[in-house]
Amino acid sequence: MKNRTLKGAVASLALVCAGGSVQAGGHLSEITVAYFLEWPMPFQYAKVKGMYEEAMGVDINWVSFDTGTAMSAAMASGDVQLAVSQGVPPFVVATSAGQDLQIVDVAVSYADNDNCVVAEALEIDKDSAGELAGKKVGVPIGTAAHYGFLKQMDHFGVDITTMEIVDMAPPDGAAAFAQGNLDMVCGWGGALRRMKEHGNVLLTGDEKTALGILVFDVTSAPAEFVAENEDLVAKFLAVTAEANAMWNSGENTAEMLPVIAQDAGMDETATAETIATFVFPTVDEQLSGAWLGGNAQEFMNGVAQVFLDAGSIDAKRDSYASAVNTAPLAAASGM
Repeated sequence: MKNRTLKGAVASLALVCAGGSVQAGGHLSEITVAYFLEWPMPFQYAKVKGMYEEAMGVDINWVSFDTGTAMSAAMASGDVQLAVSQGVPPFVVATSAGQDLQIVDVAVSYADNDNCVVAEALEIDKDSAGELAGKKVGVPIGTAAHYGFLKQMDHFGVDITTMEIVDMAPPDGAAAFAQGNLDMVCGWGGALRRMKEHGNVLLTGDEKTALGILVFDVTSAPAEFVAENEDLVAKFLAVTAEANAMWNSGENTAEMLPVIAQDAGMDETATAETIATFVFPTVDEQLSGAWLGGNAQEFMNGVAQVFLDAGSIDAKRDSYASAVNTAPLAAASGM
């Protein structure tokens, strides 16, 4: 099992949609799967223990990314076949631009682990958020954090055209924020933890959820790859579900936590604190109307409308129903 890091600027949307094809058929010898560092999840226990390779019969090249938009670009080029924990907003941005991706499961829900942080020196909170007008903000454009930022600023009545918005991956944003170069910064995971050392959030996870700012990630893949390798995808999702069930039971924490922490590049304390804010829905829950049975599709339409209104995308789909494929997940439930 090989691990390496892939970083770099995200291609334009035109290039994102011009990617090459993925090798077809049932004779794949290797696939590449994207994931995030500093984003601890149960699947990483299965990743380290080789459970995926054993179930699928292929070698897996695990590649870490900084943003979900970079994942989209890598799937478009054919370099990545599956992306674990891609944010819904970057998925919506890509599919709205014409990229043929599909959601195959709900990876994690995390309202408290994706947010924006205001510099402590400004002493701005939710009661004085209007003072953010004209401020400099570091935001990873086209991500869940970007969507949350737009929705929060709309809620507080802050005109984003008055702000200086800089496209920054969360680790870079956290570093710039610590140096005092940003008034506000948005991100998730380990980067968000570092951001909070120098500022405060405007809204809690519960407060965001009440405003309709849902925050969840998905496992996504090129539609062509899913269509041609449905059984392989189902086996991947079955292993993920097994790892999630092991974690959710609470009976395997002592065994799984150190493995997950090491793979995520975090210490055990930070890992435990981070993963405690995560929810990993069961397969049955994912297939229900609350998630992939209808609500996720409606939510994506809403996300697309917010980005369209903000000028972040040029157009959106009439429907995102075809961007969800539950067939592999349904098959996984019987494995």
